[in-house]
Amino acid sequence: MPHLDVRNLHADYAGKTVLQGVSFTVTQGAIVSLIGPSGSGKSTILRALTGLLRPSSGEIWLDGRRLEYRQAADVAYARQRIAIVFQQYNLFQNMTALRNVTVTPEKIRKRDKREVEAEAVALLRKVGLGDKLNAYPDELSGGQQQRVAIARALALKPEILLLDEVTSALDPELVHEVLDTVRLLAAEGMTMITVSHEMRFVRELASDVMFLEAGRIVESGPPLQIFEAAKEPRTRQFISKTLYR
Repeated sequence: MPHLDVRNLHADYAGKTVLQGVSFTVTQGAIVSLIGPSGSGKSTILRALTGLLRPSSGEIWLDGRRLEYRQAADVAYARQRIAIVFQQYNLFQNMTALRNVTVTPEKIRKRDKREVEAEAVALLRKVGLGDKLNAYPDELSGGQQQRVAIARALALKPEILLLDEVTSALDPELVHEVLDTVRLLAAEGMTMITVSHEMRFVRELASDVMFLEAGRIVESGPPLQIFEAAKEPRTRQFISKTLYR
């Protein structure tokens, strides 16, 4: 049974059709990378999975349970198991790095404060910020803030981590800081769905790649197929223009 099973997903936004019959599965420990031109529906898929955008039709199954996003209980079920990190860090500016990581597990999940704080310290150390526990966001670089955002998502103990262009807002010199963190999570077996324009990174890390355009999956397969032997002309065209830019 797939960990995540998306079947014939359609979604509209601002009166426009964004997803047109998207279907795919994700197995435990897989890293699925969504690539394609801007506006192709990549980020919309992530938002639909977390209930931030309600699908207009289709099915999403998580661990064998069909999610009905009109039901609050199902949205809560999804968000307990799926966490998302956006390209904008969205940190609380009046809270330290440590507090940014602990606030949701403590206040929303009602977990023990000392336990949550110990886990948060460990997570911040994991992402290389053990010396920045008491730093505020404006005292951190963009790469450091994004790593705090990743630690905050991991504090929710998700089964699946969604990464939505997590390096696109960073200066080129800081991109490697975040990508190294993602590599670490991959090595630990975290199931991830990523949206990224970092083609070399996708080629290195992904177990499966999906190329989207106009709300449809044009082609999908392992990185070697997509980057070296794509079957569809549009996929080959996109790869040729983006891989070595």
